[in-house]
Amino acid sequence: MAQSDSILLDDVEVIASAHKNSIRSTAPVQNIGKADFLKFGVTDISDALHRLAGINIRDYGGTGGMKTVSVRGLGSQHTGVSYDGVLLSECQNGEIDLSRYALNNVEGVSLAIGDNDNIFIPARQAAYPAVLSIETLKKLPSDYRAHMVTEIKTGSFGLFNPFVKYTQRYSDSFVVSAASEYTHADNNFPFTLKNINLITHEKRTHNKMDSYHGEIDLRWSINRLSNLWTKVYYYDNNRLLPGQVVYYTNISGQSLHDKNAFLQTLFTTRSNNGNLSLKVNAKVNWAASIYKDAVYPGGIKDASYWQREYYTSASLLYTPVEHIAFDYSLDYAYNNLNSSLATDTRPYRNTILQSLTAKYSVNRFTAVARILHSLYLNDEKEGEGSKNMRRLSPSFSLSYKLLDDHDLFVRASYKSIFRAPTFTESYYYLYGSRDLKPEITTQFNVGITWKQNLSNRMDFAATLDAYINNVKDKIVAVPYNMFVWTHINVGKVLVHGIDASLIASYHFDSQQTLSFSGNYTYNKCENRTMKTSEYYRNQLAYMPVHSGSASLSYENPWVNMSIHGTGMSIRWANNEHYEGCDIPGYLEAGISIYKTIDIGVKLTLRGDILNIFNKQYNIIYMYPMPGRSFTMSATYSF
Repeated sequence: MAQSDSILLDDVEVIASAHKNSIRSTAPVQNIGKADFLKFGVTDISDALHRLAGINIRDYGGTGGMKTVSVRGLGSQHTGVSYDGVLLSECQNGEIDLSRYALNNVEGVSLAIGDNDNIFIPARQAAYPAVLSIETLKKLPSDYRAHMVTEIKTGSFGLFNPFVKYTQRYSDSFVVSAASEYTHADNNFPFTLKNINLITHEKRTHNKMDSYHGEIDLRWSINRLSNLWTKVYYYDNNRLLPGQVVYYTNISGQSLHDKNAFLQTLFTTRSNNGNLSLKVNAKVNWAASIYKDAVYPGGIKDASYWQREYYTSASLLYTPVEHIAFDYSLDYAYNNLNSSLATDTRPYRNTILQSLTAKYSVNRFTAVARILHSLYLNDEKEGEGSKNMRRLSPSFSLSYKLLDDHDLFVRASYKSIFRAPTFTESYYYLYGSRDLKPEITTQFNVGITWKQNLSNRMDFAATLDAYINNVKDKIVAVPYNMFVWTHINVGKVLVHGIDASLIASYHFDSQQTLSFSGNYTYNKCENRTMKTSEYYRNQLAYMPVHSGSASLSYENPWVNMSIHGTGMSIRWANNEHYEGCDIPGYLEAGISIYKTIDIGVKLTLRGDILNIFNKQYNIIYMYPMPGRSFTMSATYSF
C-alpha cells in the first residue's frame, strides 16, 4: 500500500495547494471547486464561470444552448479550454461550446490569464492569452470498493437529467472511472416580445434538445516515478434551433446535430533525484456538425461539417538547483475540415509550437520568462491554401511577497501572442479570405492579492488587477456588396479594465459558517481602428463595461442555503451601435437550498429557484433567456 499512498498524497497535494498557488501566482489565477458549486448554488458550467472575474459568456438561452467564453474582451477564439490537462480544439470557428461539459462530473475549474508560474505546460497552452482548465478526476479512492455517484435532476421546461459515475481502484496502481449523462429539455419557456408600442406574450418554440455524453478514465501508476492517464470521451447532442425572436418570422425548421469523440492520454515521469520531469500528451479528436433547415425557401437546406485533429506534445522540466527551473515544450498538431458543400476545398493545417521557459523563485520573489515560436503551415486539397504564418512571442511575469508574515503579493506580467485565422475565416465560401494576417495581441497586467485570517472565526482572500490589452490586425467580417460579406484585417482594439474579487467566511461555530463570494469587472473594449470614423472608441459588440456576481451562503446543521446573483450593464449587438441594437443590462438572482444526509451512504437533496424575480433579459440579441424556473435534484453516493 505504500505505492498507493504516494499516489493519493500527490493528488491531495494538488487540491490543497490550488488556492495557495493562485495567491502566489505571477499572473491572475482564479479557482472554483466542487464544494463551491454546492455551497454557492452553481447550476452549470456557464454559471460557474460567471463567478470568475474577467469572463464574458455568450449564452443563446435554455439548457443545451450554445455557450462560449471570452476573457477581458479578447474574443472566444483567444481563450483556450483544457479538459483534464489537454486542450480542446475547434478548427472550424475556434469557439469551444461549454454546454457540452457536465457540471456534475467536474471537480474544479480554474482560469489563468497570461503566463503564471506553472511552467510545466504544453507549448499549445502557452499560445493563448487565457486558459480555462476543467478537471474531472482529482481525488482517487484509497480502498478497493466500487464508488458510485448517481444523480437525478428535473425542472422547469421539460428538464430531465440523470447522471451516473463509477470509480474503483482495482490495484495499488490501477484506477478506473466511468461517467454517463443524458439531458432532455423542451426549453419552451415564456417571454415577452416588444415592437415599439406593441407587446405580446409568447412562448419559445422549436427549442427542444436531447444530448448524451459519456467518458471513461484509466489511471495507471506504472511505478513510483511514472503515471499514465487515458480518457475516452463521446458527446452527442441533437437540438432544434429556434432562431432570433422577431415579428413575422416565428417559424423555424432549423436543427443542429453535434457529435464529438476523442481519445487522449497523458504520461508523466521523473528522474530519481527529481531534477528532470517529462510530460507527454497525445490526442485524436473527431467532430461532426450536421445542420438542416426544413423550411428553407426552395426546399430543404443542409450542410454537414467534419473535422479531425491529431495532436501530440512533449514537455521537459529541468531543475538544476533549488531556485531555478527550465522547461522546453514541443507540440505538433494536424487539423483538417471537410463538408457536404459543393464549394468545399478541404483545408488542412500543420502546426508546430515550441516554447522555452525559465523560472527563478527565491524567498519572496518569483520571476518567469518565456519565448514561444509558432509555425502554421496551411493548405487545402482543392486549391491554394492561405498564407503560412510564423512568429516569436515573448512573455514575462513576476510576483513579490510584500511582508514576511502576511500573504500579501504584488504581481506584474506582459505577454505578446497571436491568433491564426480559423478555417471559417480563411476558407468559408465568399466570406473567407486566404490573405488574412493573424491577430496580434499584447497583454499587460499589474495586480495584488491578499489572503488573511483575521481571527480563528474569520478569513478572506481578495484580488485586484488592472490590465491593458492591445489588438491589431483584428479579423472582422465586412460587407463586400449587398449580399456578400468577407473577412479582412482592419481592426485595432484597445482594452483596459479592472478585475476584483473577494472571498470571505465567518465561522459562528464548528457547524455554522457564513460565506461570501463576489467579483466585479470593469472592461472598456474600444474600437481604435480609424480616428476619423464615427464608430471610433465605440464599445465592441457584446462586451459589457460593467459585470459581476455575488453569492452569500449559510451552512448549518439543518438546511444549507445560498442567495446569488449575476449581472451586467448595457451591451450592443454590433460595433456600429445602430439604433435599436442595444441590449439592456440585467441582474439575475436565484436561491439554492440543499441538505446532505449521511446514513452510511450520502444522500444530497437540492432545490434551486433561478431568475427568482422573473427578469426578462437577453445575453445574445433577440435570443431571450428563461424567466423564473426551478430545478430539483437528488444525489446518491457511496
